[in-house]
Amino acid sequence: MADLILRNGKIWTVNDKQPPAQAVACRNGLIVAVGSNGEIDALAGAGTRAIDLKGRLLLPGFNDSHVHFFTGGEELSGVQLRDARSEKEFRDRIAAFARKLPKGAWITGGNWDHENSSPARLPVRQLIDDVTPQNPVFVSRLDGHMALANSVALKMAGITRESKDPPGGTIVRDAKGEPSGVLKDSAMSAVFRVRPAPSQVEIESALRAAMKYAAENGVTSVQDVSAGPEVLRAYQSLLAKNELTVRVNAMQPLSNWARLAAVGLRAGFGGEMLRIGGLKAFYDGSLGSTTAWFFAGYSDAPENKGLPSAEFLSGKLRQDMLAADGAGLQLAIHAIGDRANHEVLTIFEEAMRKNGPRDRRFRIEHAQHLRAEDILRFAKNGVVASMQPYHAIDDGRWADKRIGTERAKGTYAFRSLLDAGVTLAFGSDWFVAPMEPLMGIYGAVTRRTLDGKRPGGWVPEQRITVAEAIRAYTMGSAYASGEEGRKGSVESGKVADFAVLSEDILSIPAERIGGVKVEMTVCGGRIVYER
Repeated sequence: MADLILRNGKIWTVNDKQPPAQAVACRNGLIVAVGSNGEIDALAGAGTRAIDLKGRLLLPGFNDSHVHFFTGGEELSGVQLRDARSEKEFRDRIAAFARKLPKGAWITGGNWDHENSSPARLPVRQLIDDVTPQNPVFVSRLDGHMALANSVALKMAGITRESKDPPGGTIVRDAKGEPSGVLKDSAMSAVFRVRPAPSQVEIESALRAAMKYAAENGVTSVQDVSAGPEVLRAYQSLLAKNELTVRVNAMQPLSNWARLAAVGLRAGFGGEMLRIGGLKAFYDGSLGSTTAWFFAGYSDAPENKGLPSAEFLSGKLRQDMLAADGAGLQLAIHAIGDRANHEVLTIFEEAMRKNGPRDRRFRIEHAQHLRAEDILRFAKNGVVASMQPYHAIDDGRWADKRIGTERAKGTYAFRSLLDAGVTLAFGSDWFVAPMEPLMGIYGAVTRRTLDGKRPGGWVPEQRITVAEAIRAYTMGSAYASGEEGRKGSVESGKVADFAVLSEDILSIPAERIGGVKVEMTVCGGRIVYER
């Protein structure tokens, strides 16, 4: 007999052999049957919990293929600048936050976006220095590729006008050559080195906040691309206490590959709730920070083609990629600019030649700006495009001024990638963007920018269907982590992970999808959220 039945709904299974159904039966955290109400009712017993879906849509639980889970949870308790619409509001929020803190406490978080202000210019330390005289401040731009430090933090980090730009980073300076407070990419490391590390208790607290947010949005699996040793230790602690309410695929920094290989770990090591074996590295920066690496210069700064990472410049990144692949570990490489994507694909091809054939599931994280010939290389080499559709409707507000309309045709190229036979794995990049799959689906299907100025969609020829977007958020993400045999669809034998929605996104007008709510989230047959 089943211990949980969900019946009388519209179940979109993402199983091509049985796309729609009415009901699903579960036992011990697994799906045991999918079918009509009558077929599933026959599996009910005295101890079965039956839930009437009342015609609502049930999908497989969403699987976010790219999150920074601890950082996102930590950001929930930091200063919030994501929707600050002016420099005054930016300053006022930091001032109000500082008043609540003791002397010497760090102010972090932020998630600011200077494109929200008019004029759209980078903030400077002088904007906040006088309201934070006794607290170091280091608040990140929403893409995580640059941050603003106040004078207190710069002094602690030893950054002065004499400081040199590190490889793969930029210290932004004013007209007099003084540091403005904005640090890009590897230049941020100087501040990270002097910031106190969070305690294990603080890390676990942040992960609990992140799990709550995930459940509220129907997310039952996450692929944490920044789960360093301390975060991994916290995941293990939560697992031992039976507190994990989301399945985690925890990626380590690529630089740690030898440590994993030395003890014989391979991709996909672990159990149903916690797995490791994937490795993440950066090849370039971001578009918003003008550090994404392109073949041609930025339209609004022609002399600047972006910043390849320090690890690339030293040659270490290529060496680590080839060695880690040879050890049977999975590579997930951040690449945003068209040059970065091209170069990563070239190293992937070299690894395949050097290390021989196997089922690798190479991934490029973001795969944001692509030339047509490189889209074909994704398909030829079976490279997964791990992408974040919310970014398209966010960046689309201003991206044309950065790269021009012609290059933008290969930006967030969902349609072209699918048509070429590439697997799409959708995620959010939270904390950079909201961990809200329904908004991601809305973005992929409509491509309407957040400012409302492109109702027909930004680069509308790259739109995809709702069913395709759901697949990318479920089966596509499961494939990206090598787990398509256990999750990603509603079919017998797979884990009982579901998201129940307030409206049927497969039939309502696409422009309404962003307003649909998650009514219930089930992970492993356990209800972890009800609205």
